[in-house]
Amino acid sequence: MLQPDRETRAEWTKTVTAFVEEFIEGLEAAPASSPGTALLPPPPAETPGELGALLDTFRTAAGQAVETAGPRYLAYFPAGGLYSSVLAEFLAQTTNRYTGVASTAPALVALEQSVIRWMCDLFELPAGSGGIFTTGASLATLSAVHTARQDRLGAHDPNGTIYVTAHTHHCVAKAAHITGFPSERIRVVPTDADLRMDVAQARAMITEDRAHGLRPFLIVGTAGATSTGIVDPLDDIATLAQQEGLWFHADGAYGGAFQLTERGRATLKGITRADSIAWDPHKSLFLPYGTGVLLVRDESRLRAAHVADGDYLQDLDHGTGLPDYADLGPELTREFRGLRVWLPLHLHGVAAFREALDEKHDLADHLRTELAKIDGVEVLKSGLTVVVFRGTDSERLLKDINGSGRFFVSSTRLDGRFTLRMCVLSHRTHREHVDEVIDFVRRWRA
Repeated sequence: MLQPDRETRAEWTKTVTAFVEEFIEGLEAAPASSPGTALLPPPPAETPGELGALLDTFRTAAGQAVETAGPRYLAYFPAGGLYSSVLAEFLAQTTNRYTGVASTAPALVALEQSVIRWMCDLFELPAGSGGIFTTGASLATLSAVHTARQDRLGAHDPNGTIYVTAHTHHCVAKAAHITGFPSERIRVVPTDADLRMDVAQARAMITEDRAHGLRPFLIVGTAGATSTGIVDPLDDIATLAQQEGLWFHADGAYGGAFQLTERGRATLKGITRADSIAWDPHKSLFLPYGTGVLLVRDESRLRAAHVADGDYLQDLDHGTGLPDYADLGPELTREFRGLRVWLPLHLHGVAAFREALDEKHDLADHLRTELAKIDGVEVLKSGLTVVVFRGTDSERLLKDINGSGRFFVSSTRLDGRFTLRMCVLSHRTHREHVDEVIDFVRRWRA
């Protein structure tokens, strides 16, 4: 039976809620990572299963993983998943409304659009701007590259050329390849001593490429590099793009939310001039994985690059005054993603997010300062809440940190050398957790 009665639903909800409470309460003491196996469970049976037993299987599988929701996850970009967003997903999936076309659920599309408008205002985008929630910045970047190509080249041109740096996220190159541009049309601009795009070099490369018959059309500035947290000189890149007629895309997947804070706005100066901004609220707004957004200065250009139609859609009303999200991205069928952002923002208030981001910024500064005091540790240039450092036996230190089960950190390569990397971003990470990892490194180096 696919429609259980009220008593059964209540019992199932009670069972799942007990699991959720146990999980959240256990995060403080949970290991930061647990080795696991990849054995496939048996296929579904013809007869009904028992929820408690199935949850036991899930509990075991979920426990054999890196604990991305825990306070000691300092690798990559944490996604703790606010409980309020979990409730939002429960509501959204239960009602299961279709929001790809506004007329099928206009009030819910208006709710989602209110968050998009708030985000556009946050980045000081003008009237006529807009955007769409995506599964993440990778899909947002794909749509941005496609839109830039259609807008600046008119159609696909194999001579279209894109400008990035060695620290630009690889999703840009991936998007370029998907949209038809070979590797040789992705030009890597040198960086300065601070690992930021050298805009003078970019200008020279654009001039040289045009002289050789190429068509420069897109330049990407990074608002928080994955390896280092470094932010490119976005304002200078915006000026160059304007002068050269290029589309300026800002990759704010990690750093975008810091626009909420005073320090962040100063660091991200120039991002408000971008033609498009990719941002992952599942990173720096602490929401569940699968929550990205693409914002554009001119929504009509995004629509022109993605709109499509079919005879089977002729009954739909397109005159609601709200955007049809199916016309703004590659997905026709899409889940109602807006509630997982709308509910936390309204329930907690924007100030709570700002305060949390300021706390993480402070903790990262504290981490840099204390690591620099440890003999044999070299703290390198980094930005926002990413901290990079190295010393002798860095690879063994990484292995021992992660092997302790208390923390999970990551690594990268800078100047070709192995470098440890920590990112303080989980809403569950506080001073005591950062001090604990500092003490671990201090004792390890002693």
